[in-house]
Amino acid sequence: MDATPKKPTAEPVEDLPPSSNRFIKFFADRTSQLPPNTIGALWILLAAFLFSIMVTLIKFLGQDLSVFQILVVRQALMLLIVAPKVLPGLPGSLATKRPGLQLTRIVFATSAMLLGFTAIIEMPLADATAISFSKTFFITIFAIWFLGEQVGKHRWGATIVGFLGVLLMLRPSGEGLVDPFALMALGSAACAGMVMIVIRILTRTDPPNTILTYQAMGVGLIMIIPAWMTWQAPTLEQWALLAAVGFFSWAGQMANIKAFQAGEATAIASLDYTRLLYATLFGALIFSQWPGVETLIGASVVIAASIYTVRREAIRGRQLARASDGRGYSN
Repeated sequence: MDATPKKPTAEPVEDLPPSSNRFIKFFADRTSQLPPNTIGALWILLAAFLFSIMVTLIKFLGQDLSVFQILVVRQALMLLIVAPKVLPGLPGSLATKRPGLQLTRIVFATSAMLLGFTAIIEMPLADATAISFSKTFFITIFAIWFLGEQVGKHRWGATIVGFLGVLLMLRPSGEGLVDPFALMALGSAACAGMVMIVIRILTRTDPPNTILTYQAMGVGLIMIIPAWMTWQAPTLEQWALLAAVGFFSWAGQMANIKAFQAGEATAIASLDYTRLLYATLFGALIFSQWPGVETLIGASVVIAASIYTVRREAIRGRQLARASDGRGYSN
């Protein structure tokens, strides 16, 4: 068996919107002479930073605006950004061989973002971010159920250890109660894991443009009615912050795609966990919130188990069920 890990397929640079090309060229010109894995590492570090800014802005906006309103504006802005790529393909870009799976992906992606954004708003940033890392272990379980993947004792062991770390982060009280927002963060991770499995199945029959179009339009449409019912007229400052959420969401996804285009997934994936450092820093400086000792210990267990899983699968020459644009509630 060829032990060389395969990189997930990603969209070529020339297929991205013109604005994407300018953003990519700015960074790529400054890294073009570096080794591929170093370039990938720099891109994924940038992606982690951009996504951390995004969730910080969401938490700040969530103090006054509903999560539905934030979501619908975010999706509308991201749809505008990718419009040069999506619109020319209509209606052909909506032709799918798996409409049921497209709908399933939209439902799970919406759930992941709705639960994840709510957890971000209501919990310390570091806590919500740390729990989101459990997505890796949900992917393992769902891959067994829906893809028929064979998982050995090492990966099962890492999955069990990782869930123990998650339970430590949930830290139930003496009465056996768990913070409901922590459960939302966990639910978001589970939904994000399911999104990754659905994407893996969809890519067998549908082109990336079709998957992108359904997700971009579907999530926004689902959010329109609840956003309208909870709408509050944003101030000029809030509109600026909402626009920034859309920009950093898009920029983070573009940086993430470039990371997996340039470097091997097994060499760079673990750097995504720097989001916990950013979340801790932003949470402390902006919201005066520090993660608890249980969160830090549990996150360390989850990260260690995740890295072990990725490295183990690399040695076996297998590719985990993940996609270069899959970022939990950041999808």
